[in-house]
Amino acid sequence: MGEFTHFNQKGDAIMVDVSGKPDTVREAAASGMIRMSRECYNQVKSGGMKKGDVLGVARIAGIMGTKKTSELIPLCHILNLSKVETDFLYHDEICGIEARCTVKTTGKTGVEMEALTGVGVALLTIYDMCKAVDKGMEIGEIRLLRKTGGKSGLWERGTEYGN
Repeated sequence: MGEFTHFNQKGDAIMVDVSGKPDTVREAAASGMIRMSRECYNQVKSGGMKKGDVLGVARIAGIMGTKKTSELIPLCHILNLSKVETDFLYHDEICGIEARCTVKTTGKTGVEMEALTGVGVALLTIYDMCKAVDKGMEIGEIRLLRKTGGKSGLWERGTEYGN
């Protein structure tokens, strides 16, 4: 296990100094789920929601969220992102929509937080656009799926505990 890096020797919060690290290609993918009523799910899936194209708006919101991560998470570095992709998968059996966000850059620090933020913002946008039909929607399971680059290299979900 690694050490906490966002504290100095006195225990004060700091932004990590990455100036001595080499630039590497870094990519991260994250996902999360929103579950809703069958009525709401069917309206989103058919494009019948009164507010318009729910997933189209959520896709743009997810992309925008990645670009604002350093403004929302206090100790995140400002990154020059080279790729952001937000996609959605329907899960009919649970009336769920899975958001997936992939982010890429070449730099000194990773893009895990950007991918996670993109997923969260996309899911919150779906909630906002659908709340008139279903206020009981549930957002959860937001998690990192994969990251590459940097000193720690490749990490994939399912391998973190020796699985």
